[in-house]
Amino acid sequence: MSQASVNASEALTPHNSFEFERSQTIASLGIDVAEYRHRVTGAKHYHIASENTENVFLVALRTIPEDSTGVAHILEHTSLCGSEKYPVRDPFFMMTRRSLNTFMNAFTSSDWTAYPFASQNRKDFFNLLDVYLDAVFFTRLDELDFAQEGHRIEFEEEGNPDSPLVYKGVVFNEMKGAMSSPVSLLWQTLTKHLFPTTTYHFNSGGDPEVIPSLSYDELKSFYRSHYHPSNAIFMSFGDLPAAELQQRFEQQALARFEAQPLDIGVPDEQRYYAPVRVEEAYALEDEDSSAKTHVVLGWLLGNSTDLEQLLEAHLLSRVLLDNSASPLRFALESTELGNAPSPLCGLEDSNREMSFMCGLEGTEPEQSDAIEAMVLKVLGQVAEQGVEQSQLEAALHQLELSQREIGGDGYPYGLQLMLGGLGAAIHRGDPVAAINLDPVLESLHEKIRQPNYVQQLVQRLLLDNQHRVRLTLRPDNGLSKRRDQGEADKLAAIKSSLSDEQKQWLLDRAAALKERQNQQDDESVLPRVGLDDVPEQIRIPEGEQAELSCGRRVFYGRGTNGLVYQQLLVELPQLTDEQQQLLPYYTSCMTELGCGELSYQQAQAWQAQVSGGISAYTSVRGAIDDEQQVKGYLTLSGKALLDNVDALAELMATTFNGLRFDEHAKIRELMAQKLARKQQSITGSGHALAMMAASSGYSPSARLSERQQGLESIRHLKQLDAQLNDATQLQQFAGQLAELHSLLLKAPRHYLVVAEPSKRDDCDEALLQHWQNLDSKDFIPFALPQSRSQVRQAWGTNTQVNFCARSYATVPVEHEDAAALTVLGDFLRNGFLHRAIREQGGAYGSGASQDSANACFRFFSYRDPRLEETMQDFEASIDWLIQQDHADNRLEEAILGVVSNIDKPGSPAGEAKQAYHSALFGRTPAQRQAFRARILKVSVEDLKRVAATYLSGQPCSEAVVTDPQQAETLADQGFELCKI
Repeated sequence: MSQASVNASEALTPHNSFEFERSQTIASLGIDVAEYRHRVTGAKHYHIASENTENVFLVALRTIPEDSTGVAHILEHTSLCGSEKYPVRDPFFMMTRRSLNTFMNAFTSSDWTAYPFASQNRKDFFNLLDVYLDAVFFTRLDELDFAQEGHRIEFEEEGNPDSPLVYKGVVFNEMKGAMSSPVSLLWQTLTKHLFPTTTYHFNSGGDPEVIPSLSYDELKSFYRSHYHPSNAIFMSFGDLPAAELQQRFEQQALARFEAQPLDIGVPDEQRYYAPVRVEEAYALEDEDSSAKTHVVLGWLLGNSTDLEQLLEAHLLSRVLLDNSASPLRFALESTELGNAPSPLCGLEDSNREMSFMCGLEGTEPEQSDAIEAMVLKVLGQVAEQGVEQSQLEAALHQLELSQREIGGDGYPYGLQLMLGGLGAAIHRGDPVAAINLDPVLESLHEKIRQPNYVQQLVQRLLLDNQHRVRLTLRPDNGLSKRRDQGEADKLAAIKSSLSDEQKQWLLDRAAALKERQNQQDDESVLPRVGLDDVPEQIRIPEGEQAELSCGRRVFYGRGTNGLVYQQLLVELPQLTDEQQQLLPYYTSCMTELGCGELSYQQAQAWQAQVSGGISAYTSVRGAIDDEQQVKGYLTLSGKALLDNVDALAELMATTFNGLRFDEHAKIRELMAQKLARKQQSITGSGHALAMMAASSGYSPSARLSERQQGLESIRHLKQLDAQLNDATQLQQFAGQLAELHSLLLKAPRHYLVVAEPSKRDDCDEALLQHWQNLDSKDFIPFALPQSRSQVRQAWGTNTQVNFCARSYATVPVEHEDAAALTVLGDFLRNGFLHRAIREQGGAYGSGASQDSANACFRFFSYRDPRLEETMQDFEASIDWLIQQDHADNRLEEAILGVVSNIDKPGSPAGEAKQAYHSALFGRTPAQRQAFRARILKVSVEDLKRVAATYLSGQPCSEAVVTDPQQAETLADQGFELCKI
């Protein structure tokens, strides 16, 4: 037996409290997966043994709501507010700052709740494990925490029983924000009708109109019936042995439980015998409601735990919708019945039974019949004629590539694998098989060679499937006012029925909650790591540079599991203001249009056949010592299996060198789709958009970002979209894009390649085969005029909650104060903002951060019921910092938070790309190491000094995203009123 086999065997050996059930080596992913069962409670443990030093854990529970009160969601929040062993008010957020975690969170899905974390530090991992286990299985569920996190009624004016009543609560406001998004409402409404009898009929996050009906006793009852090890699934990933983890599970939690005969699950949905057609409304503040309707068709499919059905459904979805060469996607993009394909298009496989959806947005209610007929006609054509065999092979190729790629740039890679198997575990399927899809993919390879395979698939899953819902979601510009009035009337009725004793009870509870929020807990009961546990150095991959005949190439040899990543980087030339505005439109078009002799459909089919996709974007940043001096790059990025390294280089070269701008109808479609996506992003990213607007005057790159990506860009794109309905304007726009492209073709270019170390020569040969060097002697590099000014803006949009931001001018990253300002953001959030804005103010989130790239310091709130009070809290946090004394351990916590974010690992390819792109803008490995060292030396005196220098009493910029009525009230306070 090899040493590797011995090590793997030892890593999978169970603790005596667990029994080993099976294991499987997944060679394509370099992991061993084992399944265990707790001998007493029956709890399942799935361990993914890997050489990866980022260890990941989660415990999940089947949570099956039977209403839309948000009970599972509110329980997820409240369970993290103190436990038996850690009886402090907020152990979860306290641990975020006493830890070197690379990930900490909790999720509520439609039928499960999970508590995951990750850390690269062994001591830290077990600290977090102890806190998580106690929070899940021995939570306190204090009634005041339920009031804070879930919902409560209070008098609008503190201590004044004559003032109106208002609803408060973190989850209440979170869901008000979530349900302000038409896309979220579209999804919830469609699933309500697709699932008439099971848990998916309800909003597991909570419907704001229903949340206030949840009682404290109902919360406790749900906890008792669901949060038990017999209903739990434990999952782990990394290089820690399974037995060591299980020993901790047993000691900290499982030894105190007996088995319970829990059979919590979701039954099969009762099937419709005929399609259902429904029409509902969503709130729209805009007086013009034309072309604002969504029409979506949804089919209920088979079980997601059946991997054959799962992969067949994914294959069919890709064949129909993957790109513009796909028949249904092409029909939805090119039809005049609506503006763009629905954002719901595709397969939803997270529920026990899958659903397939397609449709249009930007249409009218009276087009619903025509849209349904068009979709069914396309499906009928596919069922009769099939598709090209190459399309089937390309769709399967995409599934294979996604199975092989090592992720980790968003969630930790181990968590991605665990979540891939969690659904199967929740529904008592086979999570090991769900992680290892290779055998099913091999089976699909055989199936797609069968005659009429895809035709039969379309017929069986869609055309013969009577469980189909057509949803028409139309705008109603009076709905928001009626809803607000309904809430006000309900609260007024409650108030009128209150006795003096009940009013006093509300006053007493509000006072008790405020006292609890302000109390100083003994944090020493919580475990912690300190600065002594921080590694001296950060691991940054180093690239190998070579001058090839086609230009400079930097190669990173990384363990990419058989994938290659290629990037073309083009230095941006000097551009006019109009051309700068065109850049995001240009990059959106680059990989969607035809190239050379190929139409856009042929080009996208080629992409699917040889690559995992190509994309383009631009990046502009200031210098590390002067934010006013900028440079920028266009990046064309692609990935492929190593067998396709030459094909990928050919694809990217042909795309860039042969890009066509004569497909005007396609350009028109792309702009409409881009506008729809941007408008949908507002309620989910309102805090980021508000910060971007507030900071837009402080540097040239911040100003450009606001024009290209911020709220201003949405307003500009809305105007452009209207202009492009004119054929002459559209032709002129296409000509402007072509002119911009001609400038970029002449600009200096470089290449980045990431692949297995042994594949360097193959990658170089591919570059040399398809790229040529250019003479760029007359090149004038990109530059922008200097900018250092304030703004005050109030943006009105469709939202039930607010997003507030304030920004101050500070310094770039190489300035001696940048490190202290970076730590200051975490210090203010930990010590003041979280309590004042989230706990007391009811916002879903808040924080502060130094943006050294644009030399500014930013405050923000997210899904916030308040406006002026939040702005006052931003100011009060500065006074609190300067005027109060602060313990050294508070400083250490802030530094730990910054360092853990700096040290957070990514995927092998992601870390290489980050290192390369950082170095392009002066953030070399040496510079990043030096900045990290400065972070570790920041003192409390430094924090007070930089706050006094840059924040206290200094001019600032402010931006708010709110509803139109609130925006108008701010106009009287000197805000510029902006309408998207």
